[in-house]
Order: sequence, then structure tokens, then C-alpha cells
Amino acid sequence: MTITIKQLQKGLADKQFSSVEITQDYLNKINQKNIDLNCFISVTGELALKQAASADAVIASGKGSVLTGIPMAHKDIFCTDGVKTSCGSKMLDNFIAPYDATVIEKFNRSGTVMLGKTNLDEFAMGSSNENSFYGSVGNPWDTSRVPGGSSGGSAAAVAARLAPGATGTDTGGSIRQPAALCGITGIKPTYGRVSRYGIVAFGSSLEQAGPFAHTAEDCALLLQSMSGFDPRDSTSVDQAVPNFSVDLNKDIAGLKIGLPKEFFADGLDSDVATVIETAISEFHKLGAEIVDISLPNMGLSIPVYYVVAPAECSSNLSRMDGVRFGHQCENPIDLEDLYKRSRSEGFGEEVKRRIMIGTYALSAGYYDAYYLKAQRLRRLIKQDYVKAFEQVDVILCPTTPEVAFKRGEKTDDPINMYLQDIYTLSLNLAGLPGMSIPAGFSQSMPVGLQLIGNYFEESRILNTAHKFQQVTDWHLKAPEVK
Repeated sequence: MTITIKQLQKGLADKQFSSVEITQDYLNKINQKNIDLNCFISVTGELALKQAASADAVIASGKGSVLTGIPMAHKDIFCTDGVKTSCGSKMLDNFIAPYDATVIEKFNRSGTVMLGKTNLDEFAMGSSNENSFYGSVGNPWDTSRVPGGSSGGSAAAVAARLAPGATGTDTGGSIRQPAALCGITGIKPTYGRVSRYGIVAFGSSLEQAGPFAHTAEDCALLLQSMSGFDPRDSTSVDQAVPNFSVDLNKDIAGLKIGLPKEFFADGLDSDVATVIETAISEFHKLGAEIVDISLPNMGLSIPVYYVVAPAECSSNLSRMDGVRFGHQCENPIDLEDLYKRSRSEGFGEEVKRRIMIGTYALSAGYYDAYYLKAQRLRRLIKQDYVKAFEQVDVILCPTTPEVAFKRGEKTDDPINMYLQDIYTLSLNLAGLPGMSIPAGFSQSMPVGLQLIGNYFEESRILNTAHKFQQVTDWHLKAPEVK
């Protein structure tokens, strides 16, 4: 059974149950099901019940917010004061964050309850959640399959009903892709909408935090709490934050939805294409105008991303040296030995691969040939979207080219793995908002539909998603997790 955040909020307000009661219920479910799913790295039961008791007192006083007392799970890449922040890596297995990320601060002020920290691909590098030091995560619909990545732990936790909402980060599709593969709703806001302060950095010009939930309505509530300017983050945009819930029920008759031909070409599984086509017909019934468009430079997204992202990761992870924090090798001979062995032992294979690629791309003699050229091509990708939004209001396409694949199926083929993000990468390169919503099933596994909006138009794609969810029930389907 699917219980939404909106329903929990009403139940708490009507005194049908307390925050302590629902928190304990979620903790019991985590205790039962996390053994098979492995979606939590840390479960903060004692802290959660303490926060829940405080939330109940606030609700009783009549001063609670819409999220007071709502249990949440947080991707283990957000710093949490006094709680391990591992980033799914041996390098930070012993790191206890001394402060809260801005996103965590905001949720704490809203009165939410932290159930625990969720599993992820190491330092958010991956598309399947198989790159974690703590082991891979199972997809709740079929535990032999992947949940997507890098935010697979958060997506699996929400899909398995172990949390009503969760946080993730999206550097190349890491919210939208796992949301699609796990059959839930997830949104990546415009770059700069949500503070990156306290997120352990991977790709600084690409990553954004966003929420997972069952519905667009719930995502609107969570994004409301997360958003806003933060002077501590130089990438944060001082832009007014609208009420994302106000226009959810707005009629979408006359809305121009663009279908980019490049996203419906070779490489898209035929069954997935059929599901998306059926969803498009629902939007047509709602009065939306369907327009064919072209994004001619989308084929450049993967090569551009896999120069820019590794370059930024090699720079960001240079601080992980075994000296100030993180894993330190035993009995180093000298400082050079300390650096070499601490990093060799602390980082996993995919992280090492990207550091090496990024360092090469930034090195003297290759910077202009690779990194600078990638940034120029990135501008072309952005210009394609700018032109497209002169014709349409929203862009619609598949979130992924296929449904969740088997664990281990692509681990020996990095290029094939990278292609799983082919429909999501361009949004991060352009800084646009996008979200994935459940649209049906193929091979008994969920299929995600992606909605892309213009800059700072999260309200529009949330409205579009909500209207679709009012006439369909894919978002309410639940896996049978033993």
C-alpha cells in the first residue's frame, strides 16, 4: 500500500497517529527488509525517535509546518552532524561529519525525521549502485536487478515503502534514472536552485540535490523545503522560490509538449517506446499540444559529460589524501607513500578510472584538446534547449533506454554502463530542471517518463506530472518486497 507524504501530513494533523508511531513503523520495516535490499548504510533509529518526539510536541502546540513529523531518508553524500557521511566509499568509512549540509539544515528546520543514510555509488559515480564499498543495492521490484544510480539507495528505500520521501543528488541523471528504474517520482531542479553546501562534491558545475517521493505533489512539498539562496554556496542562485504546490492543479490544455526526435531513435527499447507513446496519448487527452522538435547536438552529451565530470571529480577528490580525514594507510614510509597507498586503498575502481581520465584531460598539453573543447560543445547542447523552449513549454522523452538490468550485467563494460544515462546527461550539462515519473511497465519492471522544463520552471513540470498522475495510477503501484 502506498502512503504519501500528503496523507501522512493529514493523519498527523488529524491526530490519527503520532510521528513517533509512524517513525517506529518505518524503522521496523527497514529492520525487516534492508537485509535483502541493502539500501541503507546507516540507520539512525535513536535519533529518529528523538526527532519524532520533538515533532509531536511541536504539532501539539499548533506550530508545525507541512513536513513536521514526516520521516525521511538522506543520501549518504549529505553531511550530517555527528552521523557518518561515507559517500559509499572506504575512503570516508570513518568520517563523522562535523556539520549539517544546508539541505539537511532546512529539513531539520521543517521538522522532518531522519531515518538514516542511504547507499550510493561511490562518490556518486555510477548508474547502477554497484560501485558502493558497502555492496550493491537491490531493486525492490526484482532484487536480482539494479535500482539505478547513483542515488539507488534512496530510490529503492522509497519504492520499497521504507521511507515516504528521500533526498538524492543528480550529476548526470542520478535522481531521474533510479526514480525511473524503481517506479517512483524524482525531480532534479535547475542548477543553483538548491544549495550544494555540505554535499561532498563530485562534479561542481553539474550536480544538484533533489527529492524522491511517490507523487509530484509530494515532490513539490519536499522541493519547497530544500530550495533557496545560500550565501555559503557560490553556485547558489539568488532567485525567488515560488510555492511549488500552488499550480499543481492548473489545467494543461494548450500546453505545448515537445518530443525530441533524437530521444526516440535507435537505442530505445521497443517496449519502453510503446509505454512512452501510451503516456503521450494521455497528455493529448488532457488537452496538451504535441510538437515534434529536434535537439541536434544531444549525441555529444556522453563524450562531453565524460570529459567534464571526470575533470571536476579529479579536482574535487584531490583533497582525499589520507592526511586531514578519511582512510589512511598503515605505516607509510614517507609522505608520497602515504598519498599513494591511502588513495589506492581508499578509492574503488570506478572512482580511480574517472580520476585518471580527468587528470589526463586537465594536464598540460591536453587541456585545450579535451576540457576546453568539451566546454565549447556543452554550450551547443545548451543552445539546442534554448531554441527548443522558444517553440514548446515542456519537453517529454523516456528517462532511460531500457528497464532495470541484472546486477553484474554491465559491470565489465563501462561504456555500455555510461549509455544508461544517454537521455539524462544533457540536462546537467545545460543546468535545466527535469523529473521522472512512473509511466507503465515492461518485462514487469517500471518505465520512467522524463519531463524537462525551462530554467527555474520546476512548477510547470510538477504541474504537468501531477495532471498525468491524476488520470493514471502507475505511481501508486507497489512492489511485493518480502
